[in-house]
Amino acid sequence: MDRSSLLQLIQEQISSKRSSSFKRAIANGQRALPRDGLLDEPGLGVYKRFVRYVAYEILPREVDRHWYFYRHRSCPPPVFMASVTLAQIIVFLCYGARLNKWVLQTYHPEYMKSPLVYHPGHRARAWRFLTYMFMHVGLEQLGFNALLQLMIGVPLEMVHGLLRISLLYLAGVLAGSLTVSITDMRAPVVGGSGGVYALCSAHLANVVMNWAGMRCPYKLLRMVLALVCMSSEVGRAVWLRFSPPLPASGPQPSFMAHLAGAVVGVSMGLTILRSYEERLRDQCGWWVVLLAYGTFLLFAIFWNIFAYDLLGAHIPPPP
Repeated sequence: MDRSSLLQLIQEQISSKRSSSFKRAIANGQRALPRDGLLDEPGLGVYKRFVRYVAYEILPREVDRHWYFYRHRSCPPPVFMASVTLAQIIVFLCYGARLNKWVLQTYHPEYMKSPLVYHPGHRARAWRFLTYMFMHVGLEQLGFNALLQLMIGVPLEMVHGLLRISLLYLAGVLAGSLTVSITDMRAPVVGGSGGVYALCSAHLANVVMNWAGMRCPYKLLRMVLALVCMSSEVGRAVWLRFSPPLPASGPQPSFMAHLAGAVVGVSMGLTILRSYEERLRDQCGWWVVLLAYGTFLLFAIFWNIFAYDLLGAHIPPPP
């Protein structure tokens, strides 16, 4: 495909929602477009090859892949997902050394005394609805979450930026703890699974909806493996919640945060990932999603203030 044909293809695919900077760059000829596809680009260094890999992993249209590849800059780097993962590892190592326990830490009587864990008896300490993402049941949960955050979260942040991906991740985390406080009122919550499942569900839904355009290799096999792994992790969380393998002083962490994160990913996350180089505020669907999420937040806040007393919920005493 020569330059004129590729330029014509780009102009045809620019929608009315494209950002003005994108439109001006194409209209004014500021972007020198290559004649060949990115896969034929010669002489790339290691980092640019990684950027090309990310473009084909995340973006469904060739015009977007070209635009991302040639406008990408290494600064600022994708610091959010890397920082969150590093903080989770440090917290886990600190508690593992303190408790001398690396698997099923929640069964240790001192674990729930952490100021980071969400516990229904400490609902008034609002920071716990977010900080529980730094605590994990054990090495197996931390390893699963950290792997997905780095394999999926970092490429997503490279393409869509820190603001959008951090918003999606934290929205999944917050929705996870609030959903548990409504649906599993006696259970605590630990782990970053709400945010992880928001990222993964958004990415998988975006791949499915743009199946023909996605050029990532072995996409069907990888989709099946991802779904099997995510389902297995939910199944493990359900087993630990209702059939604890060790004696416990109270209810074990709930699995509802996983499901809430997935819902956030399919709704809010899919809207974000389908809006590359587009302003979210210009899209009606974005405002609908924000309204729905805001309504849920208000309902959850009032639920936590009034419902526990009105329903006479018997919650375990806070540690």
